[in-house]
Amino acid sequence: MVSSYTTTPTTILYLSSNKENEGSALIISELAQEYEEKHPEVNYKFENVAESDLNQRVQLLAASNDLPTMFSYQSGKPLQDLIHSDAALNVEETFTQLGLMSYMNPAATELLKSYADGGLYAIPLEFNIEGFWYNKKIFREYGLSEPQTWEDMLEIASLLQEKGIQPFSVAGKDKWPITRLINAYAIRMYGTDIMERVDKGEISLTSPGFVEAARTVQNMGLSGYFGPRVNTIDMGTSVDLFLQGKAAMFYMGSWQLRAFNDEERNQIGSDQIGFFSIPLVRDGIGTLDEYPINAGLTTSFSKSAYTPEVGQWIRYVFERYGNRAMNELGIVTGFNVSTTPDDLPLLTKLIQQKIGEVTKGALWFEARFDTNAQLMAWNNAQLLITNDDYAPLDYMTALQNELTHS
Repeated sequence: MVSSYTTTPTTILYLSSNKENEGSALIISELAQEYEEKHPEVNYKFENVAESDLNQRVQLLAASNDLPTMFSYQSGKPLQDLIHSDAALNVEETFTQLGLMSYMNPAATELLKSYADGGLYAIPLEFNIEGFWYNKKIFREYGLSEPQTWEDMLEIASLLQEKGIQPFSVAGKDKWPITRLINAYAIRMYGTDIMERVDKGEISLTSPGFVEAARTVQNMGLSGYFGPRVNTIDMGTSVDLFLQGKAAMFYMGSWQLRAFNDEERNQIGSDQIGFFSIPLVRDGIGTLDEYPINAGLTTSFSKSAYTPEVGQWIRYVFERYGNRAMNELGIVTGFNVSTTPDDLPLLTKLIQQKIGEVTKGALWFEARFDTNAQLMAWNNAQLLITNDDYAPLDYMTALQNELTHS
């Protein structure tokens, strides 16, 4: 049945670094196709851009007032710039008008509002915790237990490397997985609110705990724990290294459940994958029930591109999104689920349990950095883990100077 509310053609473009045939983008595309069958005047298009180019692309489009209807973007400082320029749609106001707020997980929306000074300008297509995935078979073969301290984890890494097993899979080409490790150490040293304290100027990135975090991650890289040519390894390759049993541990968020739940891609088997919290560090105040929590690479909407027709499309897609993502792909999202499948994947159940145990959530390293500081953190992190002449203090000093003068 063709819609009667409009005959004006409407194009909805979604710009994302995700692949259209994977994860949340796949679910949205499926729902968009269903909608288009009933409303042929609404045309959905998807455009993929490399993650490393996404921020710059969105900024250029925003500067020319040509943002697509939907776009993936970092939900920290970069998104705040679009909010302040009135380019991003107020999601809370719009979803309230559309009757969609009841479909969203309150914890996920509060998390996103904390990124944007109390306003909701992005939607949580995923709701994730971060930690270390590990190969149970490898651990069992060498009599290893889940490490409780960072020192324990490094001892495990050393032993595995001696046995010819790559300890960690790291997507150095994507850069941010390196700074995630630095952040992991820092929040165990200083607690979950450390990056907010940096943002407020209450503590400097040159403080001993941050330098120690950078030095620890640097030593892991220089010791070969991340494997050869780490800065040439992209995310897809790093996931496959772990799922093919070629690396024992993998620090990553639960958004990778979509790959882990793929029986063709996961060659070691879901029952052979475990997950442990970021280990404790000596003299640190962080605890094992505290996790980095995020909503993945969030999606926002263009204020200028929003029309009533777009609103009807949004209502159709996102009142169905949570159930469809869970039932089809086992993705834990920031949308409520009313129907849970009986055959929920083993690792999805594990992450749901872990999320239920979280007492405090932490931001990722660059969440409150502006774009220049973010790029500096990423680019210099590649140098940090491969060049022993690059001092960890220099890495942190350059970043702090950028934050101070931005």
